Amino acid sequence: MLSPSRGTYRAAIIGCGGRARAHMPGLKADDRIQIVALSDIRPESSESFASDFALNTRQYTDYKELLEAERPDVVVATLWTALHLPVIRECVRSGVKVILSEKPMAATWGECEEMARLAETSGVVLTFCHQRRFASGNRKVRELLGAGRFGKIERMDLFSPPHLLDCGTHSMDQALSFNSDVPVKWVHGAVDVTETVDFFNVPAEGMFTGMFYWENGVFGTIRTGTVNMDFWGGVRVTGSDGFVEAMWDGQIRRAVVYSEPGWKFPAPEEVPEEQMIGLVKNALDCLESGAEPELSYKKALRANEILFAFYASAERHERVTLPLTGVVGNPFHDMLASGLGKPKGETV
Repeated sequence: MLSPSRGTYRAAIIGCGGRARAHMPGLKADDRIQIVALSDIRPESSESFASDFALNTRQYTDYKELLEAERPDVVVATLWTALHLPVIRECVRSGVKVILSEKPMAATWGECEEMARLAETSGVVLTFCHQRRFASGNRKVRELLGAGRFGKIERMDLFSPPHLLDCGTHSMDQALSFNSDVPVKWVHGAVDVTETVDFFNVPAEGMFTGMFYWENGVFGTIRTGTVNMDFWGGVRVTGSDGFVEAMWDGQIRRAVVYSEPGWKFPAPEEVPEEQMIGLVKNALDCLESGAEPELSYKKALRANEILFAFYASAERHERVTLPLTGVVGNPFHDMLASGLGKPKGETV
């Protein structure tokens, strides 16, 4: 519920680790935010957090107790992937108005759909932390693409270490934003499990390659892992009149306009902590205006649908057309359970 002071929102942080600390510049920069409570299963984490940021707030080890006692307007949920759905469900039940969640949405497609359903039926402003949309370099790329500076977009090549779901979600969201959030029509993918990784207790592939096709005719490729990557993480956009390579945080590796050999990318001035400041400000602005947030669950759902479709394609050995059907869990985990990656003769 709103506090008596109109335009001020009572905020709580659930999970007081590194990502919560990354959110603090955005929370501190917006004078509409009043942080009233912290929650972490380890008391020392919330105590250290409160001390480091000079917060005189109540602290809890049970987030459900926090929600019941404090009734916050805004919740920042910086938690491991498997905790996203249960915490978001409890926030909705408690009447929270804005939920700023970490990415990825979930480890299964069914959980992603359930979080979207909760947001749709409750009206909560639910965002996921694809904060790089607010990087000044990425905003400038979108501006130039929209103005046709590189001609008609023909192709995008995406790069992301070390795997598809946790980190590839940034590259996919970046590419979707560069193509005006046009839906993807189909995907085709393959995984390599010579080595696997584990991010926040979610098993994932060591390397992935895929191709996909947008409804407006743009062709895309994606590579994750660390083998022969063109660059560490980001997107190359190739147009009819030139190309631009933007890393995750909007750093420009190369930008070329074919007809103007001397042209230089007009690098914008970066604002310190602009990504997290933009994340918080945009969510609150949209709460007040009713507009869709730049990092809305709808956009996150679209990106995650593509990622799970890639896994489904790898499992089925065929192209997968969107919208994604026949998937509830995680096709990659199903492949692991069936013995993918096991040495010959070894049982699951």
